[in-house]
Amino acid sequence: MKEERQKGNEGDSPSEREHKRFAEGQVYQIRVKGHLDDSWSEWFEGLNVTHEKDGATVLTGLVADQPALYGLLIKIRDLGLTLLSVNRAEIEERPLLDEGRS
Repeated sequence: MKEERQKGNEGDSPSEREHKRFAEGQVYQIRVKGHLDDSWSEWFEGLNVTHEKDGATVLTGLVADQPALYGLLIKIRDLGLTLLSVNRAEIEERPLLDEGRS
């Protein structure tokens, strides 16, 4: 039957779509009080370190899954940093290229 939806199509429930998105990772912006040195990027799993004029630091990058996100938040806690915000950044979905095309 042509009307049946295949797995992975828009017929997935919101929780199924969210699970699939986390399977590929999500981009997060984690904002902390104070300016961190750029050398902390490696310790924070390669997240980009950006300094804001208000004295905050924004750590931005791909986070594999929720346990990885919690691990980053634990590092922030262990350093005694003040967590200002955690936001998931929306990224545009890119169409997959057909392997048969050049």
